[in-house]
Amino acid sequence: MPDFSRIWDVLVIGGGNAALCAAVTARQAGCSVLLIEHAPKPMRGGNSRHTRNMRTMHPEPTKVLTESYLEDEYWDDLLRVTGGQTDENLARMTIRLTHDALPFMEACGVRFQPSLSGTLSLSRTNAFFLGGGKALVNAYFATAERLGIDILYDTEAVELRMDDGFVREVLIDHRGFPETVRAKVVIASSGGFQANLEWLKDGWGEAAQNFLVRGTPYAQGKVLRNLLDQGIASVGDPSQCHAVAIDGRAPKYDGGIVTRLDCVPFSVVVNKHGERFYDEGEDVWPKRYAIWGRLVAQQPDQVAYSIIDSKAERLFMPSVFPAIKADTVGELAAKLGLDPAAVERTVARFNAACVPGEFNGTRLDGCRTEGLDPPKTHWARPITDPPFIGYPLRPGITFTYLGVKVDETARVRMDDGRPCANLFASGEIMAGSILGKGYLAGFGMAIGTVFGRIAGREAARNARN
Repeated sequence: MPDFSRIWDVLVIGGGNAALCAAVTARQAGCSVLLIEHAPKPMRGGNSRHTRNMRTMHPEPTKVLTESYLEDEYWDDLLRVTGGQTDENLARMTIRLTHDALPFMEACGVRFQPSLSGTLSLSRTNAFFLGGGKALVNAYFATAERLGIDILYDTEAVELRMDDGFVREVLIDHRGFPETVRAKVVIASSGGFQANLEWLKDGWGEAAQNFLVRGTPYAQGKVLRNLLDQGIASVGDPSQCHAVAIDGRAPKYDGGIVTRLDCVPFSVVVNKHGERFYDEGEDVWPKRYAIWGRLVAQQPDQVAYSIIDSKAERLFMPSVFPAIKADTVGELAAKLGLDPAAVERTVARFNAACVPGEFNGTRLDGCRTEGLDPPKTHWARPITDPPFIGYPLRPGITFTYLGVKVDETARVRMDDGRPCANLFASGEIMAGSILGKGYLAGFGMAIGTVFGRIAGREAARNARN
């Protein structure tokens, strides 16, 4: 049992990538650090356990990235998916600082695998963690323990007691017992509220009950709600969330990255009535996959179905669940619980509208439809070759966009614009400043790593002063 009568230099609330980067950085600067993680030790790491890569700016090839990926292209990619709902100053700063992040990560024991090729199209932009997010989290925790950071598991921050922008103390629940923690500086890195379905109902209504939560069930948003209730400035739309189309057979919580389905660009996607509702071939998948959770969430009963034929079976990473197969489109529809006649009509109309072109599954190609509403603008090939294959889709929520407002030093701001005296933030709880909507593969890890390091540095500076 730790000595709760002491005063730490820095208290970090959270146990994911952003929190760990902040804690390690503050400790390396000479501060005493306490990190509290809501989850038990086997579940530590928040959503970071399920990540696998980070989008990284680099001017030339590296041992894990091909070619180059410069600031302006990175920024253009982000601008496209956010539709301009981003703070350009903070976003460009984040982009630039990813260039220096990999050496820090490697010094903390994080290892990277050689660049990937194939259906992901990310070999030039994203550095992949060897062993995935679980290995990354384990490496950071091992570094934290080696540096002498105090870590408490099964410990929830219940209330930050603030006085005019100054955090006086933090009330916690430590393994069922109330305690009070005091620290000179506090860093909030406790994520969003995506696992709080009651809060999600505020933006989505009863439809939220049908959402699946890809990540940690511990992201209840208690710290975020507590701060907003005390006059901390908010940023981001409370109804916005990073929602992707995942296999509808996934568990309610914590299914992770393996439940994602990447077959949509090569599919016909229909709702429960057997009707198409959006252009499946709008853009390459790493840039557009995050829109599909929201699209499915807007369909009746928040469910959809992806239908392909044998030509497309090897163009994407398969689901962790077995594919549903049949010899005819009608038989497949019946296995999916759909009206066979409706699905047969939809597929027939799609097939008739396909314009021959040169198919290329890794880039925008010339295969499209004509006279079809909605159109399919790329990768449109007739679905004719058995066996026919289907997957159920559900919206899988990864994180929410509502958060606290920060400046370039990661310092949290009050509603009236004043900076908090001793409160900083990193990760999903502040990412809405940069990511107002949409998603760019690997960018959440970029924000968490960059702002975690900034928050740790600035918290240490504040504690020493």
